[in-house]
Amino acid sequence: MDGLVQFLGQTGMANATPGNLLMIVVGLVFIYLAIRHEYQPILLVPIGFGILMGNAPFLQHNILALGIYDEGSVMNYLHMGVLKGIFPPLIFLGIGAMTDFSPLMSNPKLILLGAAAQLGIFLTYIGALSLGFTNPESSAIGIIGGADGPTAIFLASRLAPHLIGPIALAACTYMAMVPLIQPPIMRLLTTKAERTIKMKPPRSVTRLEKVIFPVAGILLCGFMAPGAMPLLGMLFLGNLLRESMVTKRLADTAKSTIIDIVTIILGVTIGASTQAGTFLTAASVKIFVLGATAFMISTAGGVLFAKFMNLFLSEGNKINPLIGAAGVAAVPESAKVAQSEGLRADPSNHLLVHAMAPNVAGVIGSAVAAGIMMSFLL
Repeated sequence: MDGLVQFLGQTGMANATPGNLLMIVVGLVFIYLAIRHEYQPILLVPIGFGILMGNAPFLQHNILALGIYDEGSVMNYLHMGVLKGIFPPLIFLGIGAMTDFSPLMSNPKLILLGAAAQLGIFLTYIGALSLGFTNPESSAIGIIGGADGPTAIFLASRLAPHLIGPIALAACTYMAMVPLIQPPIMRLLTTKAERTIKMKPPRSVTRLEKVIFPVAGILLCGFMAPGAMPLLGMLFLGNLLRESMVTKRLADTAKSTIIDIVTIILGVTIGASTQAGTFLTAASVKIFVLGATAFMISTAGGVLFAKFMNLFLSEGNKINPLIGAAGVAAVPESAKVAQSEGLRADPSNHLLVHAMAPNVAGVIGSAVAAGIMMSFLL
């Protein structure tokens, strides 16, 4: 009977809290959205399942270490890749190997849209300060506005490791919700005539340009923002593996095996870090509100800056403002949203190749912004 009582005392029925049940519902919603509506299933399925794992109620004690915050547990060891900033550079390696920077090289002025879409980062930094967060915490929260999960995780691991759970979850959630959040803002800030602007086809980029770009990029960004080197170094290395044409096997490994394994572990550990007793705090709620605000401001910033650029461009060279929303770093989802909105306004207007330019510029821009913040605060 003593053994039976001990067993029952360790079951979920005996240890469940309302917070656990709430987070389990959230995890189920994530899984539903990923499978039923295909909202970034690569992210939401592991995160949603991780939320279920992290909130399966268990008795907290030192003998049987189970939770992600219990020193010595398996999940705690896996979570070290998040806390120590190991996973984000590996994600960037895969992104670099998958990304074609030709649209950006063929129309360099579009990099300005990627920079403009980082507006939400700095405005949200100010908002977080006003809500009582410290300088480092505010910087880590603000980077959510770049809609770049790996960068948000990396910066939080350096500046605010105690907030890495809500920051990582907010950043990845808003990345997945791009198709829901961005279109209303894009339609509100543009006219029908602007949404139907057709852009010139991009010029052909030579192989030499493609090889030079990652080398020049890492030198320029490294000198400008050394703190971003772990992220941008791996991004440009992955791109060089792709474009050099002599390391195809390494490029294939980076863009498939490595990024897939890391994405699974990263998603599960982020989800498991939402353990109700630690995650459900007033600070977490503020972070989610600030993150949503940052993301909307960044989207608006990209669209409005494209409209501003059009004031100085001739009639045949104008930019469709829809691609400004792709300046957030949710690759390639925000570019796909620009494409779908362009087709909605004009079924013959294909914007994807143009939208990829500010999209990849946003990846670089958010990492540079993170590096600049680190240089000020570390």
